[in-house]
Order: sequence, then structure tokens, then C-alpha cells
Amino acid sequence: MTNLSPLAQKFILHFGEMGSRWGINRTVGQIYALLYVLAKPLNADEIAEHLQFSRSNVSMGLKELQSWRLVKLLHQPGDRREYFEPPKDIWDIFKALLEERRRREVEPTLSMLRDALLETPATDADRVAQERMREMYNLIELSSSWFDDVQRLSPETLTSLMKMGSTVKTLLNVGDTVRGTFRKKRAPEPAATDATPADSGAKGE
Repeated sequence: MTNLSPLAQKFILHFGEMGSRWGINRTVGQIYALLYVLAKPLNADEIAEHLQFSRSNVSMGLKELQSWRLVKLLHQPGDRREYFEPPKDIWDIFKALLEERRRREVEPTLSMLRDALLETPATDADRVAQERMREMYNLIELSSSWFDDVQRLSPETLTSLMKMGSTVKTLLNVGDTVRGTFRKKRAPEPAATDATPADSGAKGE
């Protein structure tokens, strides 16, 4: 790496290692980290110079980042070259990552589960398996609905929600307690029983 401080290099190298765990290769991870940490638009030649990558690797990496919506293309006045920069808001980056992971990983799973649930089970084992699949489908659907709601929140609201942490847990625990108490109060009274044998004997005397 050239013209980069030790601190920037450390961040870029670590991001490259983490990239493979997020579904992107090391080159793509380092390109993104460079754009993020320098906080200014760079063209492909500048990226290649900083990271000592080939121009072709940089071009492929930038296309991958654009498909993830993690960089955007822009032009400088009087310059015909293309420049790239990441979203300025960290929450936009976070939501773009989650959305792309859902599109690539969660939605194919949901599609497979929908098809599986439409099939008629031929055996008891298949019926059990299908019921397990239904449980998984319902959980993923619930999570996806929650994610859609989160995506519509403003960064300020998201920050406040995450800071609430233990407060939200306390409120949920209180809600569970109230619902449990309410269910107990509404529990049906035991049905009246006929006279016991001892009572019947007493009446017969």
C-alpha cells in the first residue's frame, strides 16, 4: 500500500479479511475500506495506486460494490474519469449491507420453503418435516417484516431505538407478565360435577 498511514492500512487490511465472511472477496473489501476511511471520492487509477492492485481487479471490485449499493459513481467538473465514494451516512451503509444479504441469502430460502409447503406430504415423516419447515418459514417471514419496518425508520429513530436496549427488554417483560395475568383471570371455571358417591349414599339413607 502506498501513501497511506499505518492506521489506515490496518483498517483496510482488517476489512479485507472480514470481507470473505460477509460474502465478498478480500480485494473488494479493501477497496471499500479505502474509500470509506479516506472519506473522499477516488478514481480507479488512484485506488489501484493506493492498494497496489491491477486496474482490472479494481474495475471488477468496483462493479461488485456497485451491485451491493455500497459505492456510488460520480464525476468531477472538468474531469472525464469516473470517481467513486461510499454512502456518507453510516446507517445507509448498514441498511444496504442487510438488504443485499437478505436478497442474496434469505429470499432464496423463503422461496424454497414456500414451494416445500405447497407439496402434499406422502408420509408421516414428511408431515413432520413440513411442519418444521413451516416454523422456520414463519420465523423468517416475521424477521423480514421487522426488517422492512426498520428500513423505513430515520437514522435518528434507529439510534434512539438501539440505545433503549434494556428499557425495551423491561417493557417486553412487563407485557408478558400482564398478558399472563390476564389469561389466568379469563381461565374458565371448572365445570360443576355431579354429586359425589358419598352424597348419593347420604341421600339414599
